[in-house]
Amino acid sequence: MTDCTIALDIGTGSTRAAVMGPDGQVLRISAREYQQIVPAYGWSEQRPADWWSASCDALKDVTAWARDEGHNLTALAGCGQMHGTVLVDADGEPTLDAVPLWNDKRTLDHVRAFEASEKVEDWLSRTGNPPTPAWPAFKLQWLRDKEPDAYARATHVLMPKDFVNLKLTGERAMDWTDAACSFLMDPETGRWNESVLADLGLDAAKMPTVKLPTEILGHVTAEAAKVTGLPQGLPVLAGGADYPIALLGSGVCRPGLASEVAGTSSIVTLVAEKPVLDPEISNVGTPEGNWGAFVLLEAGGDAARWARRAFHDNDLSYGDILAMAETAAPGSDALLFLPYLVGERLGAHRNSRAQFFGLAAGHGLPQMHRAVLEGVGFAVNRHLQVMERATGTRPDMLIASGGGAKADFWLKIKASIYNRPILIPEEAECGLVGCAALCTVALGREPDLESAAARLVRHTREVRPDPVWAEHYARIQPLFDTLYTQSQAHYDTLDALTASQPEA
Repeated sequence: MTDCTIALDIGTGSTRAAVMGPDGQVLRISAREYQQIVPAYGWSEQRPADWWSASCDALKDVTAWARDEGHNLTALAGCGQMHGTVLVDADGEPTLDAVPLWNDKRTLDHVRAFEASEKVEDWLSRTGNPPTPAWPAFKLQWLRDKEPDAYARATHVLMPKDFVNLKLTGERAMDWTDAACSFLMDPETGRWNESVLADLGLDAAKMPTVKLPTEILGHVTAEAAKVTGLPQGLPVLAGGADYPIALLGSGVCRPGLASEVAGTSSIVTLVAEKPVLDPEISNVGTPEGNWGAFVLLEAGGDAARWARRAFHDNDLSYGDILAMAETAAPGSDALLFLPYLVGERLGAHRNSRAQFFGLAAGHGLPQMHRAVLEGVGFAVNRHLQVMERATGTRPDMLIASGGGAKADFWLKIKASIYNRPILIPEEAECGLVGCAALCTVALGREPDLESAAARLVRHTREVRPDPVWAEHYARIQPLFDTLYTQSQAHYDTLDALTASQPEA
């Protein structure tokens, strides 16, 4: 009988449950998909009930397999999509059927009002972050103003994985990685900043206890055991946000290490001992107690998903599209793509748009697809340069994780644009490995998370830049940066045109 742990990842596109072996290997994985709900432009919602239903189905699958194989389950750790703001009542039920997600932009007016009345630089030390529509602080303001009954009935504010933890254990808490990215936590103390809550007009009594990711939150209840197949009484950890847990599971858990998490979005992170207080940089608490200074491109993998849908009505596979892009020359015959399909998280131009620039009669789908892939690389590299200037640190390499770490051609493009190697973890499911690392420490099998990561995470592949590509891309980057800046003058005009668009 092998002692195993359960990892549970509440993602934006699906929930995945996995049986994790003692060496961090994924022994069995099961996923259940669900959709985002888009009731209006810029809105993005999901139903907490769908997360719980998907969790139950995925857990039943993996726990049945574990029983059949004779494995002993010792603990469960979950991670989940960030910023999805769930209001729950005294009975632990959501006060709204659907909740705003991380990529929901309905709070933009609240953020603009904040920026108009406050000096952002004065808030950086209070919150560790610049304002953005993603943060739960502004989602709570919107819910308070637009859904007053749901806000009033709520006794606690939870993130997606916290809601699932509540269903598993009956306990309410938020871990510090999620709390650190709420715009409501004091980065010095790791506790809720009551003066910030008061200044934003929010109810501090609704904020749950903040716990460390490795703390045991509670144990699986009898009711949860029936619907999930988990053993009653199984320890459940507080867990963490999916992005910082994936950092841990990729081995990025010490100051000076850098990461690119390439999923729906692309996030570049530099681990530091303290938050980097800069209006263009966000900060997340990391599971081991450091800070991850990060910049985020909201349409990373989503840009490739858009191109697949727009150009091929989803009839071609991603492999087919990559193969098509590979036939085009580096630089896509002087065709550039700015990948701001869903705007940006920070800055004065959150309403930015995507565009092709340089399109000519000789261009075809191969060049357009390669330009999309390169455009994501140029946008991420621009972010990387901003962070390097703010921190004075230039990492020698990046460690990749997420779905994008499986696309070698795209990795070669990125390595050449960044002009530094990209290291890839052996196990691509870094979030699940990070959950296993949390369990390892909680169960006393390793003294700390750095030791756990050193044992569980293995890097077996490296993608190096192509020198010829790197030289060519270095000439293109300044043009990309110029287009990025010059296009900002036209976004408000596009908004006005969208608002006055006649019906078809």
